[in-house]
Amino acid sequence: MRLLGVDFGGARIGLATYETEFGVGRALPYLAATGTLAKDAVAISEIARREDVVRVVIGLPLSQGEETKMSRVCRMLGDEVAGLGWDVAYVDEALTSQEAEAEMHRAGYKGSERRRRVDGEAALRILERFTIEGP
Repeated sequence: MRLLGVDFGGARIGLATYETEFGVGRALPYLAATGTLAKDAVAISEIARREDVVRVVIGLPLSQGEETKMSRVCRMLGDEVAGLGWDVAYVDEALTSQEAEAEMHRAGYKGSERRRRVDGEAALRILERFTIEGP
């Protein structure tokens, strides 16, 4: 099964794909957020179609296991994406950006490269969590 991971932010939307059969994923270039959930959902849907995924997994920013205002925004985005015909799931995204940043730092990426890639790498960690925790 091929998944699309979404790390939603106010300025950028991190994206990644993951092939569950092979346990292989890849970060995609980020999307610039438009400020309108419906428009962002259409852009995500177009990428999901192009990448031939079957499910969109959206990261939920939780605080001590509890949903936040941003969690509710992510769920609204998920509703928009689901309204376009996609199966949508959610997973806790706590610290995925920090994990991605630290791993890229250890790998020797320069600061500018880390900033450019961190959103997609965080989306990849969202997918990895989802496959470990299950739907």
